[in-house]
Amino acid sequence: MSNSVIDIPNEAGWPERTLDRMCSTISRGTAPVYVEHSDVLAIGQRCVTTLGFDPGFARPHSSRAMGNVLKPEGGDVLLNSTGTGTIGRSCVFDSSKDFIVDGHVTLLRSAPGQFRGEWLDAVLRSPWAQNHLERFCYAGSTNQIELSRTELAATSLPVPSIDEQNEFVRIFSTLDCAIRKTEASVEKLKQVKQGLLHDLLTRGLDANGELRPGHDVAPELYQESPLGWVPKEWEVQPLGDALLGIDAGWSPSCPEEPPRAGEWGVLKVSAVSGGVFQPLESKRLPNGLRPVPSIEVRPGDVILVRANGVADLVATTVYVEATPKGLMLSDKTLRLKPNPSKLVSRYLAALMHHSAIRKQIGGVLNGSSGQKNISQSQIEDLLVAIPPVSEQRASESLIREAERRVGSEEVTLSKLIATKVGLMDDLLTGRVRVTRLLA
Repeated sequence: MSNSVIDIPNEAGWPERTLDRMCSTISRGTAPVYVEHSDVLAIGQRCVTTLGFDPGFARPHSSRAMGNVLKPEGGDVLLNSTGTGTIGRSCVFDSSKDFIVDGHVTLLRSAPGQFRGEWLDAVLRSPWAQNHLERFCYAGSTNQIELSRTELAATSLPVPSIDEQNEFVRIFSTLDCAIRKTEASVEKLKQVKQGLLHDLLTRGLDANGELRPGHDVAPELYQESPLGWVPKEWEVQPLGDALLGIDAGWSPSCPEEPPRAGEWGVLKVSAVSGGVFQPLESKRLPNGLRPVPSIEVRPGDVILVRANGVADLVATTVYVEATPKGLMLSDKTLRLKPNPSKLVSRYLAALMHHSAIRKQIGGVLNGSSGQKNISQSQIEDLLVAIPPVSEQRASESLIREAERRVGSEEVTLSKLIATKVGLMDDLLTGRVRVTRLLA
């Protein structure tokens, strides 16, 4: 097959056409004249995102320098054509505001009746097109990687009829709408969970399992403490007084690959620092090294990041709901072992993210500018307000339900995204024809 043809499986037998023939415009913008304030905005690389066109990254351009500039129209395809990391990324321009395109972005505009921008954008985002475009990158005059406009224009691809493209767009739009709604639902549930955690960690639950009124409403229910106003039933004490101990980990030199079934592995810091336990973020223990079963991670563990290059991620703590066997703590992670008569594990994991605790953590971090850390003794000295265990268990139940709701929506979101990926593959190759799908 010719190098100028995107190697997309064409199971529908659609005719092939070059982009040069299909487009009325294939052109990069020019260097904009940036000013502090202007109603005219210049679209650069950062505006072309994996989620679509983002006007928030556009920069103001002088309205006095509007001669001979490239202005996008609705439905145009924007393609990053210089730089590293984002070259070849595309999106559809979908704004009614006044923009111009800068010299890092190529604009592709359809000739009358040739293509829908949403369809071409889907093609350009496909792995076939990405592999194709990579071959036509070169070092430009400023040693910046650039995409050849000549090769781009000469690129051929199988093109369904405009009617089929319209159906593609309708199907994609329906899925995108469902994905956006589910993303919004996930974000809303996460915010609800954060609000719940704040309430549980500052005012807690009364004997009826209801949130206590705040101090401003019922001051008689609270006591003054070094942490501020806390419910009278809570005990303010060093965290170490409520722990049975802290386990440290081990970091031998390991290959950068996760362990296979039956193999031992060591957690990466990234397994914890995201705030949710990620067991796949681990490295295989090399052959010849004996594992240390005493530091194996188990369900119900509370794991804390001891050291990180990002200060805000130090002491990030997670509760381990489930984990494969054979994963060990690394030397940058610690296992907090709560005294069950004083602390419930899941409540402890939430407690470590309380703003009053995070403030104390920020004040004791040590280490070089490239790596911040917290010691076991500093963790044990953190001052915490601990409710009775019965109240912690009631709070834990609410936390679990909030996490379940977030998790359920995230599963739905993953399924929708997988459905879109699979369907796009079927439709763009003609493996599934929209006429049959509609029928």
